[in-house]
Amino acid sequence: MWEGVITGLSTAFTLTNIFMVFFGVFAGTFIGMLPGLGPISAIALMIPITYSFEPSSGLILMAGVYYGAVFGGSTSSILINAPGIAGTVATAFDGYPLAQQGKAGKALAIAAYSSFAGGTIGAIFLLVAAPTLAIVSLSFQSSDYFALMIMGLTAVSAFAGQGKFLKAVLMAVLGVMLSTIGTDNPTGIQRFTFGQLDLVDGISFLLLAMATFALSEALIAVLKPSEITKSPAKEKFGSLKVSKEEFKEIAPTIGRSSVLGFFVGVLPGAGATIASFLAYGMEQAFAKGQAKLKFGKGSLRGLAAPETANNAASTGSFVPLLTLGIPGSGTTAVMLGALISYGIQPGPRLFVERPEVFWSVIVSMYLGNIVLLILNLPLIPYIARLLALPKQLLIPFILFFSLIGVYLVSFNNFDIYLMVGFAAFAVFFRLLDFPMAPMLLGFVLGGLLEENLRRALLISDGNLSFLWKRPITLTILIIAMIFLILPVYQSLMERYRT
Repeated sequence: MWEGVITGLSTAFTLTNIFMVFFGVFAGTFIGMLPGLGPISAIALMIPITYSFEPSSGLILMAGVYYGAVFGGSTSSILINAPGIAGTVATAFDGYPLAQQGKAGKALAIAAYSSFAGGTIGAIFLLVAAPTLAIVSLSFQSSDYFALMIMGLTAVSAFAGQGKFLKAVLMAVLGVMLSTIGTDNPTGIQRFTFGQLDLVDGISFLLLAMATFALSEALIAVLKPSEITKSPAKEKFGSLKVSKEEFKEIAPTIGRSSVLGFFVGVLPGAGATIASFLAYGMEQAFAKGQAKLKFGKGSLRGLAAPETANNAASTGSFVPLLTLGIPGSGTTAVMLGALISYGIQPGPRLFVERPEVFWSVIVSMYLGNIVLLILNLPLIPYIARLLALPKQLLIPFILFFSLIGVYLVSFNNFDIYLMVGFAAFAVFFRLLDFPMAPMLLGFVLGGLLEENLRRALLISDGNLSFLWKRPITLTILIIAMIFLILPVYQSLMERYRT
């Protein structure tokens, strides 16, 4: 391993590759800030540019764009409730309320520290455990993935306020239902498209996220202008300083979320979005008393958890890519195509045949995370001044970026109409105090849930015994049951005490 590290250091610390790290993370950060332009689009645009470089340089550049975009995506989530990328949707749950309270500077600083910690810890895990983790990820079967998705859905309790558990469950079910719209991949049959060709590929997650958060936020601001006028958060963004007590509060969260995020990232197909939702749910489950009530209203732990997990998961997704040749996320799928175009076949032989490519990417991640922190912390006061815009400018700004962000992905007018429809739906349900986050969680997990259930049933000849035959599946399902029963038990105990 140490020979590999030395090879990686000598490759990553050439002048060209250091420039690639700087350029990649800088470009990725700004791309991540713009709602709609995610890392997949950015990396796809980078592929023609990287053809003239060495494979290690090209991959270092694309890796920098990837985790730079995940790092930068938190900015628009926190400031205007418009997630820059799918992996930062959960960041908005507590980041945006903090910005509304005049603590945007602190929220952005905590996001920066959490992202740095998650990325760095993930890179250490990647360095030490990549070959072993590749074997572990291969041992996961369809039944285990199904159980993992069920456990993810039971995390709706994390997004439910006091007495809203049933509302959260209903919204999660609605999200799963929306995920079934489109073409069923195994059979090719269209489902719930109502003859509309624009729905054949299903509903875009970005469209749904932007409609239910950014666009609906702007519409509610128009419906309730008095609340905006009274809000002091529009006039100040607060200090960047994070006190020792606050660091002590978020330190255990960062540790737990780094481990969870990295291991979720290792699982092919899981990715940063699922990791951030699961980390948020886990922290909500661990919180007690007043700390639990702060979630969704400006909890520092609620902000640190998804920001740490999504960066750790981004690093973790390189494990199946580099060691097995299996993309761990949509972004690494694009990178897999780039590697193959270089004439490099990712997989177990990559260690032996092209060690400079494998180890230089891992070493560049350490450097990249340091560069991200150095670049972003000084820029935070200037970025946060976005909040000082008058509401007459800020609301059109949110509307413009929401609509144009979705349109630039598909260049389809239908998506704009659909987005406006979902935004109106979201406004109606938000006025009735229904949480929107469980719907997005159900939508994210719905497709994976159905796909893995179908495979598990095929393997077991339609028998439900797959639920308890494998110890991993059974253990995950037991944890999921605990997550589901715990909120009901807690509410019953509270009623009993009163």
